[in-house]
Amino acid sequence: MAGMIQPDRIHLRDHILQADIGAFQSERGHEQRLRFALTVDLRDPVDAGDDQVDRILSYDVLVQAVDAALADQRYNLVETLAERIAAEVLAHPQAAAITVTVEKLDRGPGALGITIRRDAGRVAVAAQHWPVRIVVGRPAVLPPGGVIVLPHDPVRPLPSGGDARRIALLGFDQAAWGLAGVLGLEVAETRTELDAAIHDERPVVWAPARLAVEAPAVPVEAGALAFWLAARLRAKRVDFTTAAALPFPPDGLAAQVGRVDGGAE
Repeated sequence: MAGMIQPDRIHLRDHILQADIGAFQSERGHEQRLRFALTVDLRDPVDAGDDQVDRILSYDVLVQAVDAALADQRYNLVETLAERIAAEVLAHPQAAAITVTVEKLDRGPGALGITIRRDAGRVAVAAQHWPVRIVVGRPAVLPPGGVIVLPHDPVRPLPSGGDARRIALLGFDQAAWGLAGVLGLEVAETRTELDAAIHDERPVVWAPARLAVEAPAVPVEAGALAFWLAARLRAKRVDFTTAAALPFPPDGLAAQVGRVDGGAE
């Protein structure tokens, strides 16, 4: 329609993977190359001046949607695979619509495939959620894909004055960077970094200042921050390395609360 403003879009092009796919007997048990192209209409315009990664739909979401769909089952039809990818991406609130192209590159003289377009709200979305485990303290064994929440080290000096909450969160960030350096882990500050680490089954240490500063109702305390993060990530467990009594989780938290052995201090 003339005069309509086109939405901002992000895309993934020429993404080639191998998979066992196809309805013919000659295709079964033999991987073939698939080429993927995804274009996503964003619900909100991109604010380039903000430059905050968690305020946009990450490109990692597109790659992970393809990976999750392929891991879900073996497909006879590229049409079914395309639908599954669309559902994965449209589970994210920033995605308003998606165009998915899946092509077979080894079945003929050219590329054979399908292109579909789906709008949010008109397709059943059932995104795959990876089991997330949050550990509060210094675990003796690093959980794959786990998120470590390290309590603030009171020995490290902090600035005084200004925003007391932000300064307190900086103490947690200092402790996170210190532990990450000792263990050779990455620090995750944004939701995008957390999601990528969980998907890749890499343990990370969470530096909470960037995310938790926007949640003033959450006490600046390791257990409370861990429970808050567990709700956002739909974590399956929150484990504490302390020998003290375990804190009570907030109402509605689905994660189990337990205890694990701590490492050397």
